[in-house]
Amino acid sequence: MSSNPCLREHEERYQNRKEAVEFYRLNGVKETLEAALNEMFLLRPGDVNGYLAEYFLKLSTPPRISRLRGRKVYDARGQPSIQADVFCTICNLEKSTSSASVSSCLPPEGMSLYQDRTHHVTTAAQWINEHLSDELKDQDPCDQSEVDRRLSNFFKARLQEDKDIQEMEKQRSLTSTKQEVEPPAPPSAKTRDKRSTGKLLPPAEPLEPVLPGSMAIGAVSLAVAKTGAQVKNIPLYKHVAYLRNHEAPGQFHIPVLLVTLLSCGKTSPGKLCLLEEVILIPKMGQQVKQIIGMTLELQEEMRRIMSGSTKAGAASSLWCDSGAPAVGYNQPEEPLDLITDACRNLGVELGTDVYLALNCAAPGLLDYAKGKYEVCTGVLKSPDELVDLYQSLISRYPAVVALIDPFRREDTKQWEQLSRVLGDSCSLLSDITQNPQAPPLPGARGYVLKQVNETTVSDMVHITSDHRGLVLMGAAYGEPCSDASFSDIAVGLGLEYVKLGGLSGAERMAKYNRLVSIEEELAQQGDLVYKESHPPPLFPEKGREPSTAE
Repeated sequence: MSSNPCLREHEERYQNRKEAVEFYRLNGVKETLEAALNEMFLLRPGDVNGYLAEYFLKLSTPPRISRLRGRKVYDARGQPSIQADVFCTICNLEKSTSSASVSSCLPPEGMSLYQDRTHHVTTAAQWINEHLSDELKDQDPCDQSEVDRRLSNFFKARLQEDKDIQEMEKQRSLTSTKQEVEPPAPPSAKTRDKRSTGKLLPPAEPLEPVLPGSMAIGAVSLAVAKTGAQVKNIPLYKHVAYLRNHEAPGQFHIPVLLVTLLSCGKTSPGKLCLLEEVILIPKMGQQVKQIIGMTLELQEEMRRIMSGSTKAGAASSLWCDSGAPAVGYNQPEEPLDLITDACRNLGVELGTDVYLALNCAAPGLLDYAKGKYEVCTGVLKSPDELVDLYQSLISRYPAVVALIDPFRREDTKQWEQLSRVLGDSCSLLSDITQNPQAPPLPGARGYVLKQVNETTVSDMVHITSDHRGLVLMGAAYGEPCSDASFSDIAVGLGLEYVKLGGLSGAERMAKYNRLVSIEEELAQQGDLVYKESHPPPLFPEKGREPSTAE
């Protein structure tokens, strides 16, 4: 190169121009610009720069995940939770595209709830920031199945590591205590019977422990799904529908809303333990706004009745985690009588305009030492006696069309017996959140599924496909998650029913309001259908085919 500065500068400019020409040629820049300018001239848009921006955006490289960020947030109860943030490279710039969090389902044993949750959240943040971010780097956010496959494989590896560590600790413990005195033999069955007031029941199926950090999997999966919808520039429910059907989504229906009307159970002021929730099921074909309005009117009428009631057992109500008033009663008939009176006063016909479901939550009521369920404080019922109690309730209140978890899973004989006794008048539902692959219970017609912990969006697609038309979804009870995208998932999966809790609290109302928006949007597009049935819920064989909404 010449030592003359002017000549050297001229040579550098020439070399740069030469390289630029080659760069533009290899990337077809000249042809692209000519096509854009020719098309713009024909259209003559008012916003020239805006048109060019949209034109070249369509030609840009599809977004790719650049990194993830996990951080601790707080849920509606002030408890620590995890939020996953997805960042993508879009037009050569890194942008934050979406965030998500899911409910966590943690066992009550062990450390205090706050300490336990903090440990789970800290581990989840570490997984996201140190491992999953690298695992998903450069992945297509629209390829949900591949993203979820990587997430599931990562989780399985961590789960196996945890099992290996526990097995090693167990072996060391056995070795160190091998020479110690053998523990006393367990008491004989005869001895146990003397201490027990009831028949021994089969032990509960052991639950898989919740692996610390597992909530990171569900949160990242949901955040990526939201990113995929954003990249496609479509609502999340349409993106989920495409993942489910593998084709362009067509018409949609809004799932039947199961609204928590009353909370009783252990957390209520009274002695009644059996009914954790009394759930309102509206007649099919009603709009979400109509259902919300009717439920609020019923609750207001119930409050009016309670404020003027002098009946023993009726205590003042308070609002609990389910978003519904918790009423203090001593007998399972009392809250049902209250609802009956409120419906009668408002001219709402139970069994025609509205139906009821009872979330019994019986697995948490069993006293294993006595072999009985504590349905009210100090009142114990054997599984066979509980069958009689349910039969009496359904006979007296025929508007009750579903019982959720009326027994433990282990009481298979009673599940089958109760289903046979009730026949077609009432359906039995089982919560399969902890073990979706468990064999079906005899007599169970429906299933409750919640998106918690390591449940990915692909898992939801597969599970709901396997249990088509029989899946009831809801956020974890007492564990509200503020992410309104849950409503999009319910619609996109084509579910028959969705449970969002009571009509109180911003985190729940965000989901209800999102359903209202989806319903209005689908109606405007002509893509909304209403399913009609009488009686509507949990009786698929009695339903009619969808009819196009007017």
